[in-house]
Amino acid sequence: MQKVALATGLLARFALWMAGIGLVLMTVIIAAQVFFRYILNSSLVWSEPASVMIMGWFIFLGAAVGIREGYHLSFDILLHVLPQKAKLVLHTVSDLVVAGFGVGMVWFGSELAAKTAGNMVPSLGISGAYDFIPIVGGGILVVLFSLERVARRAAGLQTARFGDDAELEI
Repeated sequence: MQKVALATGLLARFALWMAGIGLVLMTVIIAAQVFFRYILNSSLVWSEPASVMIMGWFIFLGAAVGIREGYHLSFDILLHVLPQKAKLVLHTVSDLVVAGFGVGMVWFGSELAAKTAGNMVPSLGISGAYDFIPIVGGGILVVLFSLERVARRAAGLQTARFGDDAELEI
């Protein structure tokens, strides 16, 4: 379990760095577009579709890392009155539902990519499938990180630094 946690931790760190780089890159592209449009009275025709594509990556990569770290949205009013064992069962059910959602992202994202593979993004000159690849990549990470949380919980390990079962000790 330790090697798996190390590998997924490195993968999560890499994904978070890529998301951060994507956010900065998108900001630079948008700033360049503003400069070109309002200062140089010209326009970068590729800036908007490139920024949207980059945004897809940093959103889905960041969301997957958030799931691994236990920062995803949850409705946990009931959990405040339940015993620890019941909390762990409900957290596991939640993680399995999130993993199922990730499977849907992979499945339907792949279908969308396949259906748009023949279309071209005119200003970028690439296939329209690239707009949907972040959904597939993020879905794969969502499944992987959700299943890691289930496995860590089954092994009696803490699933996140400040996550749902922080009472457990590693």
